[in-house]
Amino acid sequence: MNTFGRIYRISIFGESHGPLVGVTIDGIPPGIKLSPSDFTSDLLRRKSGRKGTTPRTEDDIPEIVAGWFNEHTTGAPLTIIFRNNNTKSKDYNKLRDIPRPGHSDFVAHSKFDGYNDYRGGGHFSGRLTLALVAAGVVAKKVIPQISIAAKLIEAGGKTDIDLAIEEAQKQNDSIGGIVECVATGIPIGLGEPFFDSAESVISHLAFAIPAIKGIEFGSGFAASRMKGSEHNDSIIESSGKTATNNAGGITGGITNGNPLVFRIAVKPTSSISKPQQTLNIKTGKVDTLTVEGRHDTCIALRVPVVAEAITAIALADLLLVEKARKNR
Repeated sequence: MNTFGRIYRISIFGESHGPLVGVTIDGIPPGIKLSPSDFTSDLLRRKSGRKGTTPRTEDDIPEIVAGWFNEHTTGAPLTIIFRNNNTKSKDYNKLRDIPRPGHSDFVAHSKFDGYNDYRGGGHFSGRLTLALVAAGVVAKKVIPQISIAAKLIEAGGKTDIDLAIEEAQKQNDSIGGIVECVATGIPIGLGEPFFDSAESVISHLAFAIPAIKGIEFGSGFAASRMKGSEHNDSIIESSGKTATNNAGGITGGITNGNPLVFRIAVKPTSSISKPQQTLNIKTGKVDTLTVEGRHDTCIALRVPVVAEAITAIALADLLLVEKARKNR
């Protein structure tokens, strides 16, 4: 299913080279002021244009087609669409038979009996993150007291992002990266023990971003090399503030009032100009694939705003669930 959430529920739809992509959001409180211009800032941050991103450019103009009246949410499901105008589907013809290593091409063909839309990755494309960003813009309005900021802190194993991209481009290759996200102003008590812990909900959404291969909260994997006396966060105020934040703002699966801190690992883009060996589905033999078309050298450059969006979606849902639990 392409639906997520218990109260703030989102459903994404569309394909990279289809007529449009979009999102339907249910559970939005009525009366939230919303304008198409509210989406501009985050949509621009997701767009290509910087060195290392795809030359494909789209207008990415949001069309609010349902659940919105007199510039306010109505309480009905809100649907936002974005039309695709700059597609070059012929660049993907060979991928029907020769799937890209590391991409969804092969499993999508197998799972959907060859009926999948292979153009630009179809429904598996990073183009669908446009829908996540739109849902995140609305979610941020549901939780105005919470501030969320994400940034790319490493690419290709280097903190010098531009240098890493330049080297990858010279080699006709791609690189991954690490994105760190921090959210402040989160109240104590969001999340449930075990299955709906705050980490679980955020992680579920994080892995909905194409190319994400790992996530860690607070000190993350470094905690395994620490002693309890080093890792424990001493509580120093009645507000729950701690001297350190190795827990990353979540203890026992529940937000503890400290900044939420997590990092996600973004893999290198599968589409590279360098020749690769992969199965030819038609012949049943291994063939040489050189990917053509327009692709990102470092897709991680465009991930920070998407990370902010999924964080806002998760926190909006958790906050609405908590309010419902307390009958507020």
